[in-house]
Amino acid sequence: MRWQISKEFDFCYGHRVWSQELNKDFSIDSCLACRHLHGHQGKVIIHLESDKLTKGMVTDFNHLNWFKYFLDDTIDHKFIIDSNDPLYNTMLPHYKDQNNLIQMEQGFKIPDLTIVKDEHPSILEMYEGFIVVDFVPTSENISSWFMEIVKNKMASFNIKVVKIEFYESLKSKSVVFAD
Repeated sequence: MRWQISKEFDFCYGHRVWSQELNKDFSIDSCLACRHLHGHQGKVIIHLESDKLTKGMVTDFNHLNWFKYFLDDTIDHKFIIDSNDPLYNTMLPHYKDQNNLIQMEQGFKIPDLTIVKDEHPSILEMYEGFIVVDFVPTSENISSWFMEIVKNKMASFNIKVVKIEFYESLKSKSVVFAD
């Protein structure tokens, strides 16, 4: 036998898909709207699986609360930007030297706010709203990023992460399956 459980998480975020291209034979128009700065109400569903139960469970649902804290503290109401985005230097001029970013364990960087400590408070507020990644923040890439984070964390419980569903909107989602 095998058992699967899943848990959902919601958060708001902004991004820009600077690499977007459209094929006019398939799209209604040629507007590259995802290249604009925009936001979403995202949803992540984590699917876990086990072939044995421990105390009657795959794992306690509360063992996924760490992911809610990660989303709330790291991504919710933040802007995810690719360090390779052609607008990166325009949007983060104090951080053109990417050595001024702090590398985080989960594969992203944040601006070192001590660099702007003497600037107007609005500058500090702007920079604390950025999450810098080394990939174009598409649904597929974000779901893959989440997969690695969840797999690494859940490995200590010996729990298999089956898939991550990432809803960019109510009607658009990507799914990444574990290897």
